Amino acid sequence: MFCYGGGSSRLGVSVPAMNSVQSTSALDVSLMDRAARRGLRGHGHVEPNPMVGCVGVDRDGRVVAESHHRTLGGPHAERLLLQEHGSSLRGGTIYTTLEPCTHQGRTPACTDAILEAGLSRVVVGCLDPNPEASGGVELLREAGLEVTVLQHSPSHELSAIFRHRVTSGLPWVVAKWAQTLDGRLATRQGHSQWISGPRSRRLVHRQRGRVDAILTGIGTVLADDPRLTCRDVRARRVARRVVVDPDLRMPADAALLKTLDVAPLTIACSEQSMTAQSARTKELIGAGVDVLALRRTGDAGLALTDLLIHLSAVHNCSTVMTESGPGLLGSMLRSGLVNEAMVFVAPTVLGDEEAVSAINGFSPATIDEGIGLSLRSMHRRDDDVLLRYGVSSGGAASP
Repeated sequence: MFCYGGGSSRLGVSVPAMNSVQSTSALDVSLMDRAARRGLRGHGHVEPNPMVGCVGVDRDGRVVAESHHRTLGGPHAERLLLQEHGSSLRGGTIYTTLEPCTHQGRTPACTDAILEAGLSRVVVGCLDPNPEASGGVELLREAGLEVTVLQHSPSHELSAIFRHRVTSGLPWVVAKWAQTLDGRLATRQGHSQWISGPRSRRLVHRQRGRVDAILTGIGTVLADDPRLTCRDVRARRVARRVVVDPDLRMPADAALLKTLDVAPLTIACSEQSMTAQSARTKELIGAGVDVLALRRTGDAGLALTDLLIHLSAVHNCSTVMTESGPGLLGSMLRSGLVNEAMVFVAPTVLGDEEAVSAINGFSPATIDEGIGLSLRSMHRRDDDVLLRYGVSSGGAASP
C-alpha cells in the first residue's frame, strides 16, 4: 500500500527530464508516478471517494500543471485540472491515476470535461472498479481520443482503499502497534508507556486524523483508559472510536465516554450482553453511544466481519486503524480482516518470556502456516523504525 504520511512516499521515483532519449512508455510511467504522488495529498480529505492525481501536458510535451481530488464533493482531479488550465491543454495529454468517471454524482462526469477540453490523448493509471462510474476509457475511445491504460502499480495502490470497499463492502484495515526489538507490547506488569519515541507517537496522531475509525478492545480500555483522539496535529477528519467489548465492561467513568463531544463512539458487545444488561445498554445509547450487538463466534469472540460491515454501511467508514492488544489483533488477523500493518519497532529489549507479546491466538505447526506479510516501506524515526507491510490475509499483498 502507499505511505499515509511521514517520510518519503514509496510511490515516488523522480520524474526524469523529458528529452528525446527517453521512450514514450518510460515518459508515460514517469508522469503517472508524478500524478500518483500528487494524488496522495487527498488522503483523509476525499474518502470514501478514491484518491486521484492528474498531470497535464501541452501539445509540445511541456508539463503545464498538476491537480488532485481535494475534498469530498469537490471537483475530481481531471475536472479541476481542466477548469484551471484547460486553454493551455487543448491538443495535449492528461495523465490520471484512475479511469475518468462517466456518471453524474456529487460532481459532473469527468469524461464530459475531457471531451469539451479538446485533448488529443488521455493516459489512465488503472480502471475504475465501480460499475456505476466505469466505462470512461471506452467512451473516450469511441469519441476519437487516443487512450492508453498503463495498469500502473502506484495508481492501483493509490485507489486500494476505494477498490477494496467497492469489491468487498468492507473498510480498509490498518493494524498499528509499537513493539520492542524482541516483539513485546508491554512488560509482564502491563507497562507500555512509552515504547516508541515522540516522533513515532506524533505520526500516530496524524494517522488518527486521517482515518474514519479507530478500533480497540476492552482490555486496552481497562488497562490504559485511552481517549483515542487526535491531539497536537491538524486533523483532516474526526475518527469514530470503536471498542470491542463482548461483556459490556466499559467503565462509566472511561475517558472514551467523557469525550463523546469530541468524537463519536461505537461499542460492540455480544447479543447476550445486550439482553442481560438492557438498562446499561439504554444508558449508553441515551448518552449518544452507538451500541452494536454481535453474535459470538466459536472462539468466544465476536463476529468482527459484521462489525466492519456495520462501520462501512452505517457510518460510511472507508478506513479503520486498530490500536489494540494482542488478542483482538490476533483475531483480526486470523479472520483475514487486516489489509496493512504499521509496526513501530523501538530500540529496546525486554528479554522476558512473560512480557506481553504483540499478537496472540496462533499456534502454527510450521512457519508456512503463519500469516504472510510483504514489506512495503521502511522509515527511520529517530531511533525507532517504522515498517509498513501488506497483509496477504487481508488482500493487500498485491496492489
